Amino acid sequence: MAHLRSRRRLGLAVPLALSLTASLGFLPAAASAAPLGEPSVQAADATALAYVVNTRPDHRTIAAVKKAIAAADGTVVTSYDKIGVIVAHSANPDFAKVMRTVRGVESAGATRTTPLTAAGTTDEGPVQLLTKKQATKTARMSDAAADSEPLEADQWDLRAIGADKAAKINPGSSNVTVAVIDTGVDDTHPDLAPNFSAAQSANCVGGVPDTSAGAWRPYNPTEDYHGTHVAGEIAAARNGIGVAGVAPGVKVAGIKVSDPKNGLFYPENVVCAFVFAADHGVEITNNSYYVDPWLYNCMDDPDQKAIVDAVNRAQLYAQKKGTLNLASAGNSNHDMNADSIVDDTSPDDSTPVSRTIDPHTCFDVPTQLPGVVTVSATGVKNEKSYYSSYGYGVVDIAAPGGDRKFQIPTDTPSQNGRILSTMPNGEYGWLQGTSMASPHAAGVAALLKSKYPKATPAMLQALLKAQADNPGCPESYDQDGDGKQDAVCEGGKRFNGFYGFGVVDALDAVD
Repeated sequence: MAHLRSRRRLGLAVPLALSLTASLGFLPAAASAAPLGEPSVQAADATALAYVVNTRPDHRTIAAVKKAIAAADGTVVTSYDKIGVIVAHSANPDFAKVMRTVRGVESAGATRTTPLTAAGTTDEGPVQLLTKKQATKTARMSDAAADSEPLEADQWDLRAIGADKAAKINPGSSNVTVAVIDTGVDDTHPDLAPNFSAAQSANCVGGVPDTSAGAWRPYNPTEDYHGTHVAGEIAAARNGIGVAGVAPGVKVAGIKVSDPKNGLFYPENVVCAFVFAADHGVEITNNSYYVDPWLYNCMDDPDQKAIVDAVNRAQLYAQKKGTLNLASAGNSNHDMNADSIVDDTSPDDSTPVSRTIDPHTCFDVPTQLPGVVTVSATGVKNEKSYYSSYGYGVVDIAAPGGDRKFQIPTDTPSQNGRILSTMPNGEYGWLQGTSMASPHAAGVAALLKSKYPKATPAMLQALLKAQADNPGCPESYDQDGDGKQDAVCEGGKRFNGFYGFGVVDALDAVD
């Protein structure tokens, strides 16, 4: 369900699940607790929508707006007074229009196009499991390398950015936490349990953080594996089990934001996540998704403008509190610096319509918000992955995300070009996407924060760009050999639309 509905949703390749069974000398982690009950805020009137109402952040204005919300047949779900964002529910079809006329309201809009109780459709693909024989062979081949994890030979991505060598110098500090804002994280996984920070984890679905034990775990571990995979890429422990993360010594937290009914990442959930992370001392967040239901939020649409405003207030609040936010560029192979883009996937919680948007006034959230580090994806040949969106002045850095079509490694047991990482219930699997690129960059950022603990988010971003290695624009990007350019790279060796300032380098980060 949710695994294909985030930057996950933008066309992640089919996952290949790999279990480490007792025959390999490892036992799967204990099963996660049963999925927690869905938030009560979802059990609203069948015609009700969720809204964000953004006000001046002063107590008098906020109090007056709350009264106006009640007068307009709305109910306040929660209020983030420090940033002036109120989450409300209402079945009044004119609710947003009325709220925009209220004194002190700077923007207001619906965060979805279907009622709160509606279940969305999914674009789930098939899952291919490796046989026990294949898994055993992979582990034995990987185990041949000294000072490596049993499946590390399959992790071409670690070697591509020098993370295997960096770990011997500085694996990262346990004083640094990277929060995975995603579908939830299975903290019982043996590769994640040693580095997991429960005190900095929560379930933000509905816009209100739930910090009860296990609330951050996936609703359905079989389908909602995306966040667990991302977490392993960042901080899977070097403990003689499975795989290794880019920064195996740092802490990782899980903040769940995917809706249990349709796997979508609604704005109120993401606002909650950024504020929660900031208030709980998280140094770095990874955001491998776009905020639903719009792939691009256009500022001339009052609802979409309110979404941009609310999420931006939350992520800027996190930056001011010392949190660096990284986000995936997207898997649509869009040039986000083009004159126009055709978006035929939005809204993704009801019936999509085809629209031509201006990417300079319609924004992919959160990746195009100010101060957020935008990460494109590369494959084993250090070239832009065929699916990765790009754009001069939009992409900040690049990192391994995999490429199963045109960049296939020849020196690993799997030879599939994807990224191997942790999956729920003690399993491992391959995925590809800018969803996988962003956590590699987040891991390198965590190594830099470990080395420079007093670095501000702005300083950390500058360091991240400075250590990157830029391959420059390719002479040709005709990957399928049909004589047509599959994407056009603007810029030079120092900075360009494919790689920004370059591909992250973990070894340079710790040297």
